[in-house]
Amino acid sequence: MTILADPLTLVVLVVAVILLGMAKGGLAGVGSLATPLAALVLPPATAAALLLPILIVQDVISVWSFRHTWDGWIVGWMLPGAAIGVAAGWYYAERVDEAQLMAALGAITLAFGLYRLWVERGGRVAAASRSPGWVGTIFGGVMGFTSQIAHAGGPPFQMWVTPRRLPHLSFIGTSAILFAIVNWMKVPAYLALGAFPHEVVVAALLLMPLAIVATLVTVRWLKRMDPARFYVIVYALMVLLGAKLLWDGVRG
Repeated sequence: MTILADPLTLVVLVVAVILLGMAKGGLAGVGSLATPLAALVLPPATAAALLLPILIVQDVISVWSFRHTWDGWIVGWMLPGAAIGVAAGWYYAERVDEAQLMAALGAITLAFGLYRLWVERGGRVAAASRSPGWVGTIFGGVMGFTSQIAHAGGPPFQMWVTPRRLPHLSFIGTSAILFAIVNWMKVPAYLALGAFPHEVVVAALLLMPLAIVATLVTVRWLKRMDPARFYVIVYALMVLLGAKLLWDGVRG
């Protein structure tokens, strides 16, 4: 309860959790704003650790929904790289101070926001549609690292998988299965970092229902709105927030 006792922290975490719920509800990419937002009021490792159990619970819904539509070949090639990336992310977080970790989080957030804004304007960075599996392992490594640090593994996944033009449901299912496994891979790393003290677990449990409600509301909301402008606003906020965290981290 200590974490949620401060009103400002509570408000920021509520917004972050709602963003996670919205991402699972169909606004893919929006959830990557959650960790840097939470890092405004919590140490970066604590912010990421608090959100991880919520992600794992949401994964259960996603995996069950798309359990029959996923590409095992893609998952099989990306997972080994993701495991190495998660380990590298843990190694980095273990050996740097809070300021350096905040700078890394800011840099990842800034890069993600700029990339997504560029994509919204028609740009694209992607692997060749027929690239071999080992290329996916490399992208998986980047995905694992950025996911471990900032829960932001989406862009590397999209860069390799999107050009392969999977059927829509297969793309979503592959993403759901892969990230569900990667999120469980991250649990030992966070445990090793001592990032799950009692107050973090309690806060995550208390905020979890809010994420589920946000998911359900977003599913209904998407049927009534065009999310294009909303995405641009979110990604612009990511750029600003990433720049702030990077600056704060560099200043120490």
